[in-house]
Amino acid sequence: MASNPTRRTASIIRNTNETKIQLALSLDGGPLDLLPPTAEFANHNPQHEDSKPGPPECQDTKTHASQISNLQHIWIWTGIGFLDHMLHAWAKHAGWSLRIRCRGDLAIDDHHTTEDTFLALGTAFTTALGSRTGLARFGYAYAPLDEALSRAVLDISSRPFFVGDFGFQGPMMGQLNTQMIHHGLGSWAQNAGVTLHVDVLKGENDHHRAESAFKALAVACRGACERVVGREGEVVSTKGVL
Repeated sequence: MASNPTRRTASIIRNTNETKIQLALSLDGGPLDLLPPTAEFANHNPQHEDSKPGPPECQDTKTHASQISNLQHIWIWTGIGFLDHMLHAWAKHAGWSLRIRCRGDLAIDDHHTTEDTFLALGTAFTTALGSRTGLARFGYAYAPLDEALSRAVLDISSRPFFVGDFGFQGPMMGQLNTQMIHHGLGSWAQNAGVTLHVDVLKGENDHHRAESAFKALAVACRGACERVVGREGEVVSTKGVL
């Protein structure tokens, strides 16, 4: 492997009437600068704005979905705890560094916040990836969590498509509608420009089913994004373009 390869990073701001999102991603891990202050997030204290939930102002604050080390910076706050947990697992096992903060219209429901977070992450993924040359391109993985077992298969194809089968038993996990996991991953695949299949093969507990799915996806992402020594500049396609 080449020494000190350039880290693949992206920073995204996505503002709509429904959500305000800041996101920074490094596909290769390592340190990430704090998200810069903006009008949407400056001096925001959720403890005094109960009608407008949002992330802590200080990004050094330890949260339920933060993990800072020399190898990875992960700090996530969407206002939906279970979504944060899944994004944390995804970033951790993909080897990413990821910072996300979001203020969404959670007074309505979880739909816009979840959808827009995945859309922003998909945009950051394809932006950070840059030229789709020299990559493994395909990634696949199985991941268990106790009784649950999931499989994820990923193709960095520039042909967005998503198929998912999760078999959740209940309508909600925490404050996240289980339908939004399928919809969210479909939104990510669309903006990431990937073909993605995720199947939960077995499992009795919905939390375990979801988490094993995200961990399988993470490992598949890590494999597909790997830069292959000796294949630098090569397009891994018979078409000659991705």
